[in-house]
Amino acid sequence: MDIPVTTFSEAQEDPLAVQRAASVVLDDGGRIVGWSERAQALLGYPSEEALGRSTIGFLIDPSDYHVVMEAVEACVRDQGWFGLVPVRHRDGRRVEFGCWSRPITKGASSREWFLLGAPAEEVVRWNTDRSVLEGLFRRSPIGLSVHAPDLSILRVNRAISRFSQMPPEQHRGLRTSDFLIQQDTDTVERQLREVLETGQSSIFTEQPCRLRRDPSRELIVSISAFRLQDPSGRILGVTQTVEDVTDRYRARRRLALLNEAGARIGTTLDVARTARELAEVAAPDLADCVSVDLLEPVIHGEEPGRQTLGPLRRTAVRSPLPSDADVMYPVGHTIDVPPNSVQARCLAERRPILEAQLQRSSAWLDLDPERAERALSLGTHSLMVVPLVARGLVLGLLSLWRWRQLDPFEEDDLRVAEEFASRAAVCIDNARRYTQQYQAALTLQHSLLPHEVPRHPAVEVAHRYLPADAASGVGGDWFDVIPLSGLRVALVVGDVVGHGIHAAATMGRLRTAVHTLANLDLTPDEVLAHLDDLVDRLAEEQEPTSDQSPQIVGATCLYAVYDPVSRRCALARAGHPPPAVVSPAGQVHLPDIPAGPPLGLGGLPFEAAELTLPEGSLLTLYTDGLIHARKRDVEESLADLCRALTAPARSLEETCEVVEGALLRDRATDEVADDVALLIARTRVLAEANVVTWELPVQATAAAGARALTASQLAEWGLEEMAFTTELIVSELVTNAYRYGGGPITLRFIRDHHHLICEVSDTSSTSPHLRRARTTDEGGRGLFLVAQLTERWGTRYTREGKTIWTEQLLSSASAR
Repeated sequence: MDIPVTTFSEAQEDPLAVQRAASVVLDDGGRIVGWSERAQALLGYPSEEALGRSTIGFLIDPSDYHVVMEAVEACVRDQGWFGLVPVRHRDGRRVEFGCWSRPITKGASSREWFLLGAPAEEVVRWNTDRSVLEGLFRRSPIGLSVHAPDLSILRVNRAISRFSQMPPEQHRGLRTSDFLIQQDTDTVERQLREVLETGQSSIFTEQPCRLRRDPSRELIVSISAFRLQDPSGRILGVTQTVEDVTDRYRARRRLALLNEAGARIGTTLDVARTARELAEVAAPDLADCVSVDLLEPVIHGEEPGRQTLGPLRRTAVRSPLPSDADVMYPVGHTIDVPPNSVQARCLAERRPILEAQLQRSSAWLDLDPERAERALSLGTHSLMVVPLVARGLVLGLLSLWRWRQLDPFEEDDLRVAEEFASRAAVCIDNARRYTQQYQAALTLQHSLLPHEVPRHPAVEVAHRYLPADAASGVGGDWFDVIPLSGLRVALVVGDVVGHGIHAAATMGRLRTAVHTLANLDLTPDEVLAHLDDLVDRLAEEQEPTSDQSPQIVGATCLYAVYDPVSRRCALARAGHPPPAVVSPAGQVHLPDIPAGPPLGLGGLPFEAAELTLPEGSLLTLYTDGLIHARKRDVEESLADLCRALTAPARSLEETCEVVEGALLRDRATDEVADDVALLIARTRVLAEANVVTWELPVQATAAAGARALTASQLAEWGLEEMAFTTELIVSELVTNAYRYGGGPITLRFIRDHHHLICEVSDTSSTSPHLRRARTTDEGGRGLFLVAQLTERWGTRYTREGKTIWTEQLLSSASAR
């Protein structure tokens, strides 16, 4: 027989348990052949009255015949049945009974039916309770786990098995630590032990949950727990419910982020600060990496164009990526947005774009394919790009990436990012308007600062300028790259005592003086001597010292002249830190150059030194703000500078960044930060084939010989079309040297990509003068012709005499 088997505790509750149900046996004809005491108790018929009677007309009222026969047919067809049937009590009442039946085989040809019955009300209530219990373990979306007193698992429902990805029956005997990481296991078991010990249930406790199979993904679960005990009070274990509330938690977190954004974004009227606040609010809670890129006019306080969108400037970035990953553009980097990129579409359409799963074929690669590939290789997988729009103006872009968080961005995240961008855009526009007025007052001051340096064939340069007063952007430090005659170049770094607008004004006057003195082709020590006099006069012209108008009393300067033909570099310094020189092999040293007094003391001499620099050497000039930026010994800072200059770098700009990172990383917290100017130059050497020199005899035929040499050399260089003009220039210069100079005459030609340079040297220090000859004069037109036929010309003096030089611009065909 298929008889339900239950435990004693279940029998107390299950109305169809053998101990509680009425049991009846019927033969194949429906006659009663077995009657239990429980049947007599429930229906009132004693066994002697019931045995042998047919159920129809005895237990079943004829009016219910059709209902019973349908049940009989189903029972015979299905070899068993369960349901409700109407039964007549001995006192005549009609009662509903829950009935369970199964066939019993007797011998080969006879069959009987075993029935268990109980009042329908009890059966329905029991089935309802059992369905609820079954629903909790089979269909409930809320996880349910039953634990023994030792916290081992007795049973879990299917919702838990979806978490663990194991069938429910395989959980028995396991522990929470088999599924969760140890940190989260400790939290869960601590809570369960507290419930076991105190009997006090815990309700809706939210906590993080990370599965051992995927510890990088964090879920947020709500846990409730209650103690299990039998009617006698014996503790059987503890049951906990587990609900995944990650979405609900994230929704609350998004609301909290929006509230935080309202408090943190726009605390100042500074465009860059507002951009940083936006990045700091968005990361790391909403995104792992955040960048804010603004249109160039916005940064300068100007109004961006309504139709044409230009390049973007990286204004703020927040990223956990390592600094050497070279994925995120640094702050200050200018970004040209390709027309087909995601960023360009976002700006043009003024709508946010969500790329939940980044692919290597996506349009976001168009901005910078190389950096994008590196970002993908590091695990960046999701992107949102949101325009910053305020008062009808597009100000820039907010870009958000996910790298550590494995879940991709969703539409709800995009709406939060839009709200961030909307609030920030209004604050940025307010700051832009303020900056527009502020910049108007500082335009003159900013015009004094060097912004770009000219490209020069003698050196490749990179630079940094960091004023102590970052708000105003002006200070007393400066640097310059000044082209000189003969393809030489002057490299200058200076530092005016003090900060702010007064130091900047003095700096501007000194820069102008340096340019003027450099154009005179003076030696470095002579340049510093003239600057010393100038600073002394400027100090005398200053108004009396006051708190609002501090007096500028001095300056320091390092002046270097490099010649790419001889590879010689002449340097002189006035109270300035020595330069750092890195050889092509990577060896760094600080050359011993006479220090000289600071400018403005007056009366003390300056000395120059000469170095021979191999091609590819790095010459680094800097102000003392670089090595005094930290509260460390100067020797330690110089050692850090040397290490930074020899660090691997693909470009001079990267070298500048390495130096800045090594020596200025604590600058933001330095209360006594100074202005910093940094100039790094990589030397080049002019090829020997582009330089030719002859020593001419001091004879009347010197000019004729010079013309012949000129024609031959220009033909060799493929510059025949310049022969006539150049011969005329050479003839005039050599003739003047022969007539008015003394000693040997030297003729030198230098060719670069753009110019043909002619130099004639003699031992005389007499300076030639350009004059306009009268119509009756027989001479005096030579230098006038030279000036008309050349782009530039001039004279420089050396210890051995003087050199008259000219520059002619090559034609485009010749330059090629």
